[in-house]
Amino acid sequence: MKIEAKLFEILTVFFILVAIVYGVFTSLSRTGIEWAGFTAICLSAGLTLIVGTYFRFVARRLDTRPDDYDDAEIADGAGDLGFFPPSSFWPILVAGAAALAALSLAFFEWWMIVPSSIAVIAAAAGMVFEYHVGPEKH
Repeated sequence: MKIEAKLFEILTVFFILVAIVYGVFTSLSRTGIEWAGFTAICLSAGLTLIVGTYFRFVARRLDTRPDDYDDAEIADGAGDLGFFPPSSFWPILVAGAAALAALSLAFFEWWMIVPSSIAVIAAAAGMVFEYHVGPEKH
C-alpha cells in the first residue's frame, strides 16, 4: 500500500501545482480568474489527498507486500489474493435502488425520494453484511 499512497501523494502535489498555475494564468486574462476550473482542480487535489492519506494509514497496519520491495520477483506475489464471493444478488439490488433514487431526485418526485433512499441503504447494508448473517456465515 505504500506504492499506492506515494502515487496519490504525488498526484496531490501535481494538482496543487496545476491549480496555482491555472489560477495565475486565468487571473491574468482580461476576464479574470475562471472559478469553475480552479475549483475543480482544487477539489481533485483534495480527493487525491484523502485517498493517499487513507492508503498511508492502511499501509501502517498491513505487513509489507512484495509490491513494496524494489527487487521483488513476480513469484513473490503468488498465492491467495483475498476472498471473493462466488455469486450475489445484492449488487443488482443496489444498482436498481440507486437508479430509482437518481430518477426520483432528477424529476423531484418527493413521494419516491424517501422510499428509494431507504431501499439504497437497505440494499447496501445487505451487501455489506451478506457474509455475517445467514447460512454463509463463517
